[in-house]
Amino acid sequence: MPSDKTKRQSPRDQDELVFLALGGLGEIGMNAYLYGVGPPDARRWLMVDLGITFPEGEDDPGVDVIFPDLRFIEEEKSTLAGIVITHAHEDHIGAVIELWSRLGAPVYATPFTAGMLKAKLSEYGNRLQIPIREVPLNGRFQTGPFDVEFMEMSHSIPESSALAIRTPLGTILHTGDWKIDLTPTIGGRPDEARLTALGDEGVLALIGDSTNAMREGSSPSERDVAKTIAALVKDAPHRVAVTTFASNVARIKAVADAARAAGRELVVAGRALHRVIQVAIDTGYLPQGFRYVDQQQYSELKRSKVVCICTGSQGEPRAAMARVAENEHPDISMDKGDIAIFSSRTIPGNERAVGWIQNSLVRMGVEVVTDSDALVHVTGHPRREELRQLYSWVRPKSAIPMHGEARHLKAHAELAREAGVADVQIAYNGEIVRIAPGPLRIIDDAPVGRLFRDGRLIVPSGDGPVRERRKLASVGIIAVSLVFTRKGDLAVDPQVALDGIPAEDNEGDPMEDIVLSSIEGTLRSIPPGRRRDLEMVIEAVRRSVRSSVANAWGKKPIVKVLASVIEGKA
Repeated sequence: MPSDKTKRQSPRDQDELVFLALGGLGEIGMNAYLYGVGPPDARRWLMVDLGITFPEGEDDPGVDVIFPDLRFIEEEKSTLAGIVITHAHEDHIGAVIELWSRLGAPVYATPFTAGMLKAKLSEYGNRLQIPIREVPLNGRFQTGPFDVEFMEMSHSIPESSALAIRTPLGTILHTGDWKIDLTPTIGGRPDEARLTALGDEGVLALIGDSTNAMREGSSPSERDVAKTIAALVKDAPHRVAVTTFASNVARIKAVADAARAAGRELVVAGRALHRVIQVAIDTGYLPQGFRYVDQQQYSELKRSKVVCICTGSQGEPRAAMARVAENEHPDISMDKGDIAIFSSRTIPGNERAVGWIQNSLVRMGVEVVTDSDALVHVTGHPRREELRQLYSWVRPKSAIPMHGEARHLKAHAELAREAGVADVQIAYNGEIVRIAPGPLRIIDDAPVGRLFRDGRLIVPSGDGPVRERRKLASVGIIAVSLVFTRKGDLAVDPQVALDGIPAEDNEGDPMEDIVLSSIEGTLRSIPPGRRRDLEMVIEAVRRSVRSSVANAWGKKPIVKVLASVIEGKA
């Protein structure tokens, strides 16, 4: 516990407390936030969360995962006091392992979150030695000028925590992801007395979740979902398959309880689910005797005696539910009369993939149940009435909406003002907000962007290979091979290959002939002696081919020209 002396030390006149998002402001996902204390030229930094987002269809061809660009804090990594993780969802924790080596700071997390990190590390063969410092649930620690206290909140994963960040210039409440669930099935609910006491102590700024700031009312409870799933399983005539976020331990428990109450066996399919279940058992959120069978035993069970929980709620192509929908899963199948429950919200960008799976299941005769049909999913984020409640407890002097797109941030800002907060600032990724001294103000910009995981590599989003693939996807490619003698004559006829290019123009002329005619015309215009300048020849042919195809097609393809000279007698 920090000493009173540490907490009450006076700031120097030139010190500032600033806030900066490298991800998470103006978008939902890829959360990465920084708090800085000190003079502008000598700040100490604290990072809160380091998450990922997922590619959205055709804009990111071949991309597996998207990371925040950390170059701003990489350049300042010697001043980074630590990385604090609010909870174990991928949009808050998913970039830690792959980007930690760029920062090198200790990672602070509660037991369940630390367990999830360590489980992921084990899949890397423990090649990385990340200093994970486990903090007790609702614990408190000091790092640099930051006194950080975890405050458990309700969410769709165990131990999601708000952070009370005490600094010499004032206290910040960083909410993380949260909701008010008065009847959670796993974990606690927000502690009104504790949050009110924090408000009595004085909160300089609330930096808060905006995901549901446009929705009136309060979020339903996880217990209501458990009741719905139990009723669906009880009344089902045949198999029931439930797909949900693997990290939702409360939902896993609800499905397991429903199976047991109906006298059915629980089957678990998907590596991510196995990993989460083991961490939940290790940390006490599921009992040591939590019973389930692996997917290999699925076919041995009577149709009316099985409930399968599986990965793939977001349409992931190699996850269990997608493979079931394609009749390609080695162990699990579904038949007419079975029920598939999608106990999750479809993340924007995944609608097409999820819809394809659901339509495939319907064609198989499977009854598909979504949150549009029954209460099989509830949000983990606060609606407007819950936001009002938090503001009434904490009574912050100022507020910065976070974790949302522009429209969510705007709605949250308006609500904060209605709740009596006079100083509210909307900011976006890269904008540095001064919290103290004085009123909230954007004072500077920091470089931000995205990095792509492309197979085993991490590549830039701007001028990297993904940009080239975007262009390939829209205009195709033409490859040209030219071989010259040392005199500059063609040794063999030009060779061309067209990919993603129409076969003919509107007149029925083959596009390959159009390309070859363009090459021949360009070479005739260049005297043999000048053809020894291969770079000039390559550029002239490239421009000519591109122009001729654009005239015929209306699009400018990518054109690659390879030219070489045969060594030998002139």
